Amino acid sequence: MRSHLQNLLAGQSLFLVGGGKMGMALLDGWLAAGLEPSQFLVQDPKPSEALKNSGVALNPDAKSLAAHAPDITILAIKPQFIEAVLPALSLPDGSLVVSLMAGVPLATLSDMLGDKLACIRTMPNPPAAIGKGMTGLYADAQTTPDQRGATEALLQAVGQTVWLDTEAAIDSVTAISGSGPAYIFHMAEAMASAGEQLGLSRDIARQLAEQTLVGAAAMLEQMDTPSAQLRQNVTSPGGTTQAALDVLMADDGLGQLMHRATKAAQARAVALAQIGSDTKKD
Repeated sequence: MRSHLQNLLAGQSLFLVGGGKMGMALLDGWLAAGLEPSQFLVQDPKPSEALKNSGVALNPDAKSLAAHAPDITILAIKPQFIEAVLPALSLPDGSLVVSLMAGVPLATLSDMLGDKLACIRTMPNPPAAIGKGMTGLYADAQTTPDQRGATEALLQAVGQTVWLDTEAAIDSVTAISGSGPAYIFHMAEAMASAGEQLGLSRDIARQLAEQTLVGAAAMLEQMDTPSAQLRQNVTSPGGTTQAALDVLMADDGLGQLMHRATKAAQARAVALAQIGSDTKKD
């Protein structure tokens, strides 16, 4: 039985620029969802063995790229490489560019690639590597409904998606889900460290902390219950959990700390976007 992604992108060609961790995570998800290796060109200066063995065509020259005429180009490179990579790309007018690059505005893409392309800016996160990603998307005015649908299907092959009303909202997505996995990983570190201070061995403290986060995340995913309700369900008045939450939910507790942290991440995302915007003027 053909997948939705197979049906939607049947006969279309895709050009993936960047075969690093995120690029490979996406490619693996797309191939697993039924897209054919023959549909892909991939550009990467140092392809991994996994990429070499994936069956896709690697590092096309200008003639091959023109012959392939990609319908969709996915930019999965680090933002600092755009000056070296983007001007060399020659893409068909009206084709779609999907950018995964943090801090690179759509206006910069238009300046560097030409204004006859449709562009969608996205912010995926690392769990896309295991099919549990969360991606925010914003499309420019030239993007057609079919192109929006194709992009949504591509990113849903590795997780969930949300459409944003403004490009500026990408910076908020970056602060919450884009950078968010690192917050969870640090929480695991902090809980394990606290366990050691309470007298547990390092290995046991780490196992307890990490599996507790894994189990709680699974409950969030599998139970159709808001997180606040789940918290209340496991909190007995006057009990041990309540004692800990009295600290975490104090005025200067986790809520305020998370607000400060995400505001800092958002501000940095805004600054990076400004740097990207300034670069196109130079």
